[in-house]
Amino acid sequence: MFILAISPILVILILMVGFRWKASRAGGLGYVASLLISWIWFGINLETLAYAHTKAVFLIMDVLLIIWTAFLLYRVVAEAGGIEILSTTLPHLTADKGMQALLIGWIFSSFLQGVGGFGVPTAVIAPILVGLGFSPLNAVVIPSLGHTWAVTFGSLGASFNAMMAATGLGWETLAPSAGIFLGITGLLVGIAVAWVVGGWKTLRRLWLPILVIALAMSTAQYLTATLGLWNIGGLMGGTAGLVIGIPLAWVLHGKTNSTGKINWRELLISLAGYGVLVLLTLIIQLVPPVKAFLSQVKLGFTFPQTLTANGYIVPAGPGRQLYIFKHAGMILLVSSLAAYLIFNKAGWYKEGALGRIIKSTGSRVIGSSVGITSIVMMAVIMQHAGMTDTLAQGFSKTIGLFYPAVAPWLGALGAVMTGSNANSNLVFSALQLRTAEILGLPAAIILAAQTTGGALGSVAAPTKVIVGASTAGMEGKEGDILRKLLPIICILLLVISLITVLAVYLL
Repeated sequence: MFILAISPILVILILMVGFRWKASRAGGLGYVASLLISWIWFGINLETLAYAHTKAVFLIMDVLLIIWTAFLLYRVVAEAGGIEILSTTLPHLTADKGMQALLIGWIFSSFLQGVGGFGVPTAVIAPILVGLGFSPLNAVVIPSLGHTWAVTFGSLGASFNAMMAATGLGWETLAPSAGIFLGITGLLVGIAVAWVVGGWKTLRRLWLPILVIALAMSTAQYLTATLGLWNIGGLMGGTAGLVIGIPLAWVLHGKTNSTGKINWRELLISLAGYGVLVLLTLIIQLVPPVKAFLSQVKLGFTFPQTLTANGYIVPAGPGRQLYIFKHAGMILLVSSLAAYLIFNKAGWYKEGALGRIIKSTGSRVIGSSVGITSIVMMAVIMQHAGMTDTLAQGFSKTIGLFYPAVAPWLGALGAVMTGSNANSNLVFSALQLRTAEILGLPAAIILAAQTTGGALGSVAAPTKVIVGASTAGMEGKEGDILRKLLPIICILLLVISLITVLAVYLL
């Protein structure tokens, strides 16, 4: 039964890796496989399938609302030239190659992951680094590593929201452990970026800025996420890095010889949309009367108990509740509209800008939306049929007490194969949770390991490597990028595995 239970996941992985199918196509067949297997071998009935699909619809809406509006906000800013202004401003701050890599490839890429994600950090930053004299190979590897720690709370919390949706656990349970694990990862990737630039020599010279910046970014992300503002955790971490990193670059390693001057007015306007986002989020989450008023309208149902022919029970309880007016997607939509009005008033848009924003947003999110829809449906069916429980029982018996060391690698595997940390969390979070419950392990730590591993593995996903290669003039040399990237990712995963084991058995 274990082989049957894991088959839908294997279908997705084999099609995406072996046949290079997109997640939208592979996810569809994975969904069909879960339907057939659950019906024929696990005894699921039509009533249970109906409830499972209804639950899945709310989970899908919850995840996709954030993904759509997060990319919309990014496109509103990018169309106005806001991202370009940020990109051209930062290189003026230091002539030191190592500090440039930290400032642009680590800090700025983390900021971009916080506000956009979807492969944007590497695509935007790789050509900037090439222009500054970095080799095309390093220009792709540096931002690929640099933004990993911000993936879970980046993209306005899309991956973290996916994990909450898949497990039914709240941010109060998941955010503290995830914040700590990802904070440690932030320091590790800062070290890795310096190593890529110049090995031990650069690392010895820049260890203090790396430590200070990592502490600032990790603390900002942790505090933001654990206060319930998880959807701007990555954004606040990246912003803290810019606030600390820019003065450090300026003071410690001098300005460039460039005659270009920083236009602070343009810089502030380019950040206006994200300023609105932070302000709205703080007001809604931290002002009780506002939060209570916006919480009055919600979508959701309480579902009855379901029972399969094989005797597997899913207890009665509420599905995913969508609080429409305080949902992160609604906050992002309002922020996008406000940013558009600000840029339009400033005269930053060319004719036809709104049409280009809508068209580019739609074309970018449709494929991932189809993939996420099929994968979520597959995961919910597997849970209701008892397939996830079968997998968890199998892992607990074969791996046992060594499971904490495996958890990050499972998350990384899911991200490499499905193309994103969000997809990995949707596919594997419920399995990780159930396995932890069977083994008596702290679920929050195991799930922190899952999403941290998924964040690290996501940058080695073939689709993201291809995007980075295309913008840095490395087309056809994706293998060279992976050969340099994968050993570093594996070392970081080993460290996270060790931390997971220590956290589970010692703390």
